[in-house]
Amino acid sequence: MSKSNPPPADAAPPPRQARRGHGRVTLQDVAEVAGVTSITVSRYLRDPAVVAAATAARIRDALAQTGYVPNKQAGLLASGRSNIVAALLPNLSNSIFAETAQGLSDVLQAAGYELLIASTGYSLEREEHQLRALLGWHPAALVVTGRRHASGALQLLADAQAAATPVIEVWDHQGSERGQRRARFTQIGFNHREVGRAMAAHLLQAGHRRVAYVDSGVAEDYRAHERGAAFADAARGGGAQVTVLTAPPGDVFEAGRQVLGEIARAAKPGVTAVAFANDHLACGALLEAARRGLQVPAQLALLGFGDFSISRQLSPALSSVQLPRYEIGCETARSLLDALRLGKPAVSVALPWTLAARESTAPA
Repeated sequence: MSKSNPPPADAAPPPRQARRGHGRVTLQDVAEVAGVTSITVSRYLRDPAVVAAATAARIRDALAQTGYVPNKQAGLLASGRSNIVAALLPNLSNSIFAETAQGLSDVLQAAGYELLIASTGYSLEREEHQLRALLGWHPAALVVTGRRHASGALQLLADAQAAATPVIEVWDHQGSERGQRRARFTQIGFNHREVGRAMAAHLLQAGHRRVAYVDSGVAEDYRAHERGAAFADAARGGGAQVTVLTAPPGDVFEAGRQVLGEIARAAKPGVTAVAFANDHLACGALLEAARRGLQVPAQLALLGFGDFSISRQLSPALSSVQLPRYEIGCETARSLLDALRLGKPAVSVALPWTLAARESTAPA
């Protein structure tokens, strides 16, 4: 009867199989394969940096061999709250909000929290539905965009905050302007009315007295509408004639082209400068102006909002408002972490923005 040869002393241990009783690999399974205690594995999963490099390498190998996945439901049952921060953003195709999500994720993940994102599509009704669904996961904190919400969503946010779940409204900071109701929740962002007034002041200082504002074609893009209203008020206050246009729905670059065509066809005669709700609209208009042989800024000055990378690459380079996109996410995450650790309300923060004057609005 032949005997099988024993495996070499340096052979890797065979992959650990999941326990048959419940079908899941446990923390203890990983610890046995790595040759450490389950407490050490738990520490590594919370913060790999606290474990010695050689031990961390064995734990990584053990995790790969066993296919271990943490049981978040067990942790939720034990603590009553998850390590998830839920964020509701208007959309993820726009780099403005994607950079904010990245800032949130970078800071939260380093502290052991994970980011769960939902896209509202600018819809207040959809935001309310998503809040109800996300609250079922018992998130550690909530991040919503702007200060306008449906009545049902407001109640959900207020109830969450009353239950010691931090709530932060991002991309908005109403400040203490006259006539403004006191903020119900912590706000981290900037004042859109201030931005609109600054955009008007920039064009007025360049000598323009017949100006236009091209508003967002998204009905629930309230922040763009606020900037437009403040722009119009400030421009009129400075002695300018103001035309307000609404971008057509659909592709925003094409919408910018269409609006520029409307202005160029003298449907709005005498306009010498146009401010836009966002850079995509402004870039579309700038490209259409070049196609029509319309000189920018000699015949028509163009001013955007958002300062996307493409805005600086076009010729002439587009003047725009530079925003703290990534910083909003980072500051929000830091504020949430402080609130979770200290048990105190998060603090509102107004972040700085800059109007970058480039060739598209340079005085003649």
